[in-house]
Amino acid sequence: MKVIIQRSKEAKVTVDGDIVGQIRQGLVLLVGIAHEDTEAEAKLLADKIVNLRIFEDEEGKMNLSLLDHGGDILSVSQFTLYGDCRKGRRPNFMKAAKPDHARMLYERFNELLRESGTHVETGRFGAMMDVQLTNWGPVTFILDSGELA
Repeated sequence: MKVIIQRSKEAKVTVDGDIVGQIRQGLVLLVGIAHEDTEAEAKLLADKIVNLRIFEDEEGKMNLSLLDHGGDILSVSQFTLYGDCRKGRRPNFMKAAKPDHARMLYERFNELLRESGTHVETGRFGAMMDVQLTNWGPVTFILDSGELA
C-alpha cells in the first residue's frame, strides 16, 4: 500500500457537484492498493498514520500525532499511485489492485483508522472525484508499506 499524507486545515471531496466527504483540520490521505496488499499492510499504515508526529507542539516542533493534536481524516482511494511512468508516455497500472480487492482493503483500512477513535470521511471509491484541500505547512509525506519494517 502507498499513502500520500497531507496535513490540512480543511478539505472536501465532491462527486458530480455533491460533497461526499469533508473535514476541517486533520489529514488528507490518498490511498493506493497493490495486488499483493493484505490486511497486515492496512493495519501497519493505519497505526503509523494516526501516531505519526507531524503536528507542532507549543514549541513549534513536530512532536504531536493526530491522536495527540486532534483532527479528522479524509481518505480518498487513489489507484494512480501505482501508475508506472518509466516507459513510454502512458502510465501502466498493472501493479494496482483489481477493484474488488482494492475496495475491500480500502474499506478495511478506513475501519482501522476509525478504531483508533479518529473521525474518518471518505471519497467515493471508483468515482471521478474532485479533491480540494488547504495543505497546512505545507506538510506532505509518502508512506509505502513495502518500505516499512
